[in-house]
Amino acid sequence: MANLDSGGVMKKLALVTGASSGIGESFTRLLAAAGFDLVLVARDEVRLNERAAGLKEKFGANSIVIVTDLATESGCTKVEEFIAKNDVEVLINNAGFGINKAFTISDLAKEEEVLKVLVRTPMRLMHVALPKMKERNSGVIINVSSVASFIAGGAYSASKSYLTVLSESLHTELSATNIKVSVLCPGFTRTEFHQRGRMKMAGLPEFMWLNSDVLVAKAWKDALAGKAVSVPGWQYKVLVGVISLVPRSMVRRLGMNLRVKQR
Repeated sequence: MANLDSGGVMKKLALVTGASSGIGESFTRLLAAAGFDLVLVARDEVRLNERAAGLKEKFGANSIVIVTDLATESGCTKVEEFIAKNDVEVLINNAGFGINKAFTISDLAKEEEVLKVLVRTPMRLMHVALPKMKERNSGVIINVSSVASFIAGGAYSASKSYLTVLSESLHTELSATNIKVSVLCPGFTRTEFHQRGRMKMAGLPEFMWLNSDVLVAKAWKDALAGKAVSVPGWQYKVLVGVISLVPRSMVRRLGMNLRVKQR
């Protein structure tokens, strides 16, 4: 864990998991530009330190780097302990990954890792952060879910459904406070997510791709406006609308059709 620069004065803290690339990295730049200091959480120490240096140079934001694997018990605990000891004003639960094999032939250990990163970790980090936010009566939590949470597309979809529903529940529970809880449900976004999961994406039409900076700006605006769910992109708003209207049997078929074929 790296400390703030010598002599650095702390501003309000924003903690971002999965901060080294993609949507998480976009959030770090948006929050730094908004005047926050950052807590950057991911496994890649080299990239995190590069991100920290870039945020300092461009925005004057100080960063704390926490190198950890959120699929492990010790990794999750490491971040929990930081939150318990510090006033984190903004929590972005973004870390995640997917696997490209059907559940019946996938590796059980990998399925458990998906569950730990996508479900256990954000739940536990929120459970530590929210009491402190309630004491201050301020804070913002954005959970990065997916439009996959509205369909039936394997364990990834099921994990994201948990995150979406819990976020909506907390949004209602905290509606009388100044704490904002929102869930971001993007569709296909140009990040490293699909490459890491060895997913074939060449056949996806260009108009279905989203830009991470654009969707992150929309998510932040929606969260501050008190919206429970943020679905960026007209194409995915249409998709979610259709899903809400058609019979669930069709949604199940859609979920399987949208699953990326295994290599």
